[in-house]
Amino acid sequence: MTGEYFSDVASAYAAHRPSYPAALVDFLAQHAPARRFAWDCGCGSGQLSVVLAGPFERVWATDASREQIARADPHPNVTYSCAPAQSSGLADGVVDLATAAQAAHWFDLPSYYAEVRRVARPGAIVALITYGVMTVDAELDAVIEPFYHDVLGPHWPPERRHVDEGYRSVPFPFAEISAPSLEIRREWRLPDVIGYVGTWSAVWALQRAEGQAPLEAFHRVLAGAWGPADRVRTVRWPLTLRVGRV
Repeated sequence: MTGEYFSDVASAYAAHRPSYPAALVDFLAQHAPARRFAWDCGCGSGQLSVVLAGPFERVWATDASREQIARADPHPNVTYSCAPAQSSGLADGVVDLATAAQAAHWFDLPSYYAEVRRVARPGAIVALITYGVMTVDAELDAVIEPFYHDVLGPHWPPERRHVDEGYRSVPFPFAEISAPSLEIRREWRLPDVIGYVGTWSAVWALQRAEGQAPLEAFHRVLAGAWGPADRVRTVRWPLTLRVGRV
């Protein structure tokens, strides 16, 4: 299901998924043994990869979906490659930082961790990064959260629970490093939010199961709470990190 889903929505994913704050990669770079080489696994269309290319000299960005890679944001210091999490295509002992942003819940984690250990240089850092439902303000959150939890609840894949739990339930066999409180923040209009919601895997499943009506009903209620469609509001996603030394 996951490959089919991400192939179908790769274009929307590239257009509407938020990128990550510089403070995140600065924190990771501070703990990495060097800033020569980072591997971003499950990179999607490069939302984290291009930010990693700030402090890191080279970024190797992989994703199992060819459609995602085809739409990835180009950067001179980022090399994109279609590859599964357990087979990066990298040599042994070359990586200072291994990241998986909003992706690790799709992986076979034991195989991924084995690959991390193989490609990591001594003292390298591994980071699993995730964010849950967006938050705007009390009125809009009262529209978004019931849709996310109640309407879409039966349609989220089982792996989504790891996101909702902030990856606390996933095994993480590394010496853990405490992470600061970080968030993604974007100044968005109503069409930006609607486009982003359209990338959710549960929305895709809902439309297949029940047609367009539930999503259209959500759009109407959301629009009523938002006000003028071109009104700019601050949208936030608190980040949760599992960071460890390999």
